Amino acid sequence: MRPSGRKLDQLRPISIETGVTKHAEGSCLILMGDTHVLCTASIEEKAPPFLKGTGKGWVTAEYGMLPRATHSRNRREAAAGKQSGRTQEIQRLIGRALRAGVDLRALGERQITIDCDVIQADGGTRCASITGGWVALRIAVKRMLAAGALTSDPILDHVAAVSCGIYGGQPVLDLDYAEDSEAGTDGNFILTGAGKLIEVQMSAEGATFSRTEMGQLLDLAEAGVADLVKAQKAATA
Repeated sequence: MRPSGRKLDQLRPISIETGVTKHAEGSCLILMGDTHVLCTASIEEKAPPFLKGTGKGWVTAEYGMLPRATHSRNRREAAAGKQSGRTQEIQRLIGRALRAGVDLRALGERQITIDCDVIQADGGTRCASITGGWVALRIAVKRMLAAGALTSDPILDHVAAVSCGIYGGQPVLDLDYAEDSEAGTDGNFILTGAGKLIEVQMSAEGATFSRTEMGQLLDLAEAGVADLVKAQKAATA
């Protein structure tokens, strides 16, 4: 039995509310169970210096957790004067994932920055950030298309992510914190709407996993991402 009472292949309840900030070109608040992330998309009409003159644009991301997103208060990274290695790794992951679903040449020489701020954390914050970040990106691109700033849609496909792991000896979908902290194996799976893999992060702790179990987790991830894509479509319709 999972701590939440969910079935092995059941996602946490998901909600995506769009248009939650006044100024950002795209925004949403994504709730995956008790993990809540605010995602915004900001457009700059210039590409990064390394892309100047190439005709290509860029999609990047920044990620952070509010001090009381967790059970005990974490010091703001700004107060420490630097980002943690975890934060840097996660925001690079978000950027890589979202770029996989974008035609950067069709975007033109401009940059879209996706900011993902974790309001409340209960496992899977990077996956929620990717899934919600895509929604904010989609909304921002739709705004540019409507304004005539783009001649073609640079969004190639949906991008969504979900965690899976071996908990209590069973493959389970969408780990919450109670499961993630006890899982012998856990992984993050990032896929397109067409089911193509973008990135897989898997590791075992205190145990090992078999190739068969890895396949079972991938099967769960494919089904979970398909449901997340449905939620994305409903939010951006």
